[in-house]
Formats: sequence, structure tokens, C-alpha cells
Amino acid sequence: MKNPIILAVDDDPQVIRAVSRDLRKRYRDEYRIVATDSAREALESLQEMKNQGLEVALFVSDQRMPEMLGVDFLEKAKKLYPKAKRVLLTAYSDTDAAIQAINEVQLDYYLMKPWDPPEEKMYPVLDDHLEEWQSQYIPEFSGIRVIGYQFSPKSHRLKDFLAGNLFPYRWYDVETAEQARELMTSNKLEEKNLPVIFFEDGSFIENPDIPEVASRLGLNPRASADMYDVIIIGAGPAGLAAAVYGASEGLKTLLVERRAPGGQAGTSSRIENYLGFPKGLSGSDLARRAITQATRLGTEVLTPSEVIEIKLKDQYKIVVLKDGSELTTKSIVITTGVDYRKLDTAGVDNFTGAGIYYGAATTEANACKDQDVYVVGGGNSAGQAAMYLSQFARRVFILIRREDLTSTMSAYLIDQINGTENIEVMPHSEVIEAHGSDRLECLTIKTGDQSWKVGAAALFVFIGARPYTDWMNGLSRQDEKGFLLTGRDLALDKEFKKNWKLQREPFLLETSTPGIFAAGDVRSGAMNRVASTVG
Repeated sequence: MKNPIILAVDDDPQVIRAVSRDLRKRYRDEYRIVATDSAREALESLQEMKNQGLEVALFVSDQRMPEMLGVDFLEKAKKLYPKAKRVLLTAYSDTDAAIQAINEVQLDYYLMKPWDPPEEKMYPVLDDHLEEWQSQYIPEFSGIRVIGYQFSPKSHRLKDFLAGNLFPYRWYDVETAEQARELMTSNKLEEKNLPVIFFEDGSFIENPDIPEVASRLGLNPRASADMYDVIIIGAGPAGLAAAVYGASEGLKTLLVERRAPGGQAGTSSRIENYLGFPKGLSGSDLARRAITQATRLGTEVLTPSEVIEIKLKDQYKIVVLKDGSELTTKSIVITTGVDYRKLDTAGVDNFTGAGIYYGAATTEANACKDQDVYVVGGGNSAGQAAMYLSQFARRVFILIRREDLTSTMSAYLIDQINGTENIEVMPHSEVIEAHGSDRLECLTIKTGDQSWKVGAAALFVFIGARPYTDWMNGLSRQDEKGFLLTGRDLALDKEFKKNWKLQREPFLLETSTPGIFAAGDVRSGAMNRVASTVG
């Protein structure tokens, strides 16, 4: 955490040197001392400090300056930092102006020049005011900050991207957060250009697109080479494991991810059945550890970057990216995983990202505080989301079409849900319509033959598993649901022999295209558990 700032302004070079010297002598261990001889430069610096999330504890300003009077400077500075203490340096002849400023700009004190010795005339006064300021001081977050509307799909996508790529950030709802209004006013920002992302250096982008944000954050959207031993497509648990194994064997390995590392597992609030973590760990923590391990071993990670096609050329494979670039490799491992199926219900599309979310429980949980939320789905991801949301929401309702959770959810998770007072499982239930204006407000729920309308702050959808294989355009054989057939399962496919021309049988995880492998949830017959995908 960076120290709060004491800002001193005086146009007289000798005076500003003396002020700076005395302030540093007393306060340099706890405060950052900034001194300038220009009031206008000081105001410009204050705007940059505000954008960077830095705190100012105290202003010390001379009264008579050529660019503006000290009281005018303090009045402008107050708009940026209303809680900072304000002290005016005055000559004897300016005493009346200083007294008047106490009322006009809520001046905290005026200090007569000269103030020697500071131990008697300066420090006792400033100590009192700084102590008072510290008693009310709550450190401001100085990293990435995002301002937007809580129920804006654009804001949701931006938050989801930052969280998925493990970038800490502070969210400010423009309708409720005082800091949001302060930053918008001081930077002359308009609501029509929200969301706005502020970076640690104080710069910002209005209404940004994800590639632009990724570039500013230093993510790598372009490969460093044209040729690799193995390219892994998809950075879920299976892809991350493949990257670790490939790089550890000395293979030149590239991992390509279109969204964020971790896949569906990366959004999980708590994974408790993963070997070696008796207290469990979050999906984001697992992804962070795996990315660190893979890159340490030599894996190159490309994100956000999307593969749109694979072309075959002799014994090589050409991976075509969405930006038009092409990469050559000897082998490919497809670990693109699955997407949650869309909830095909009236009104749902109108509120996607504005109260209705697919698998994104963690980024929106704070907005559900003391309200009722609904979770659709009976798998582990739905159960983990419900447990996490129960820490914020008044009540969490899990809607399932089955009689109970026993056939779709791990026993340990069912026990936790049954032991949580504010979670209720609703069997034989489904959402038949979503209602609202610019955000989700109500749901129509059907249980058996009865239906009724309920208020809902949010709906989280965890249904089905649609393999992300459409982009392959039938290159490798798939089962009837779109999952990739591999190894021995290919022998049951009638069309397999027409395409497989090698003398050998496919390897265990090899698809019907030699040299292209599949692992994790995208593979036909795979068990949908994190521990199995990394094996």
C-alpha cells in the first residue's frame, strides 16, 4: 500500500524548499511529500493522483501566488479530495483573508510565516490535523478500477474478463458509489461511454473492448514463433495439464485460450474434491497455480486469442487464429471444453448480462446482497455457485427438474447444501419466463402443474454441456452430441475407417485426424470432474 500524500505549494523557491525540508524531516516515514512551485501544476498532479487511486492527507498552500490565490487553489483541490486537511501559509498582512477562508473553503488552519522553529510552530498543528485525518482514513484501492452500471452486459463482460485472467480490480457502481461520481466528474466522463476502466498509472479507457484491455494489461495476443512442437487449444484444467506435461518434456509448447485460463472450473468458488488440497481451493486459484507452473516450465500462453480453423498440410497442422495469423505445429491437443447451454425460455436473452448469467457467480455475488437469487442446474458447478451465493444473498433457490440432486451432484456438496439454512432445493421446477425493464426483476417459475411469479435479483444458469467444437467444421469425428471421439471409441464409428489411412490404430486420446488429440470435457465419454481432466 502506498503512503498518503502531503502536498505543498508555494511559488517562492526558497519557501517551498523550506516547507519541503521541514515536512520530510517529520513525516517522510508515513507520508509521501510532494512539493511544487506552481498551483496549476499541483492541480494537474492531483487529477493524476485521483485517477491512480492515491490518497492526499494534507494540503499546505501559500496564499499569494501569481497563478491563483491559495484559497482558490484549496477550493479547487477540495473538489478532488474533500476529506484532505487544508492549511494556508500566510504573511501577517493576509490574516484577514485566512480568517475569511476558514468559512469559505472550510480551511482547517492558517500558519504564519516564518514558522521557525517548526517543532513549536508547525509540527504540533499538523500532527493534530493528520491524526484527525488518519482516524477517518480508509485506504483507497490503487489498482485497476471499473466504473459502470451494475446490470450492464458490457460491464459484466469486462468484470468477467478481469476476474478470469486473475487481475484484481475494484468495481464502482455509477448509481451508488461516491468514488465513481468523483472520478467521472473530475475527468469529465459521460454516462453514455460507460463502462470505464482506470489503470494503475491513472490512464483510462472509455467503453473499452476486451482486446484493447488485454493489450494494456500486458497479455500476450500474438505468438513469438511460427512453428511449435505442440499447440494446445483451450486453457481449462485439461489444457493447463497438457501444457505442463508438454513443456516439462522439452517440447516447444503453445497454449491458446479465447477467454481466460481455467475454463468452467476457473469460475468455481470452491473445489473440494481435488487431490492435495484438504481445505479445497477456488477455481481461479487452481488456474493461477497451473499457469505459473506451465510458464515456469517454458509454455507460451496466448490469451485472449481464438482458433477458428485447423488446416492440414503434409505431416503438419496449420492453426488459424481469428486475427488471421497462422501457426504451424506437429501435434495439436484440443481441450476447448464445454459451454453451458442457453436457457431457451421467454425473456432470458433480454437480460443476459443484466441479471441473468451463465456460470459467473463470483463476479456478481456482491450485487445479490440480502436479495433472493435463483440457480438453474443440478451439477457440481451449480452447487458450488449456490454455496458461494449463500454468503451474500438472503435466499438461494436451486431449480432442478429431477426429484433430487443425488444422481448429478457429489455427496459432499449435497451435504453442504442441506446444511445451509438459506439454500432451498426446488425439485420438478423450471423457469418459464423472465421479466424486467432494463434488468431482471422477476421470474415465472413452474413446479409440477403450478406456476407463479417471484422477485429475483439474479438468475445463474448451469445447465447442460455443449462441446465447443463447432469451429472444427467436422475435421475430426464427433459423437451425436458434438463431443470428439478418441482412441478405442473410434472403432465403433462407421465412418472412421474411411478417413483413417495409417497402419496403426489411434492412440488413446487421438482423434480420427492423426496427430490431433483431445482431452478433458470436450472428449466423448469423459468424466466431468477437474481431477479426471488433468490426469
